[in-house]
Amino acid sequence: MPLTLRRNRSRDLAPLEQMLPDADIPLLNPNAKVPFDEMEWQRKWLGEGQDVSFYLEDDAGRDVGFFALREGIGPEVRHLTYVYLVEEARGGAAAELNERVEQAALDLGALTLTLKVELDNAPALNAYLSAGYEELSRRHGMATMRLDLEGRQPA
Repeated sequence: MPLTLRRNRSRDLAPLEQMLPDADIPLLNPNAKVPFDEMEWQRKWLGEGQDVSFYLEDDAGRDVGFFALREGIGPEVRHLTYVYLVEEARGGAAAELNERVEQAALDLGALTLTLKVELDNAPALNAYLSAGYEELSRRHGMATMRLDLEGRQPA
């Protein structure tokens, strides 16, 4: 399924609320309220001035995914947060999702992309390793990973 990247310039979270079932909120953010609270997300989870979020659209123009990039240590480092794909878009979409994340980070001028992934989420961990991420550490059930973007071109 080809995915199109759409930057969320208006910080509109209504599409995320529409695609995110209550049962998946703790998977996306275990500290967030259930049901989805747009004001909470605006204030607490995506409230940093440098946070940039994106939607992924399928070939019919439907929103099927969401992710956010937070500025790390300076603008040349972006940290991937809150990655979500609707159930019907999962399964084989990991490589394309990683390409879109990488494209977005490069477009923002990043040289490095970091993330944390739960160690018990084998599909995600393996997808990041396959995309070229290096595992830096393991703590409290999470792996911290990094991808060097220098010399890579947007997909």
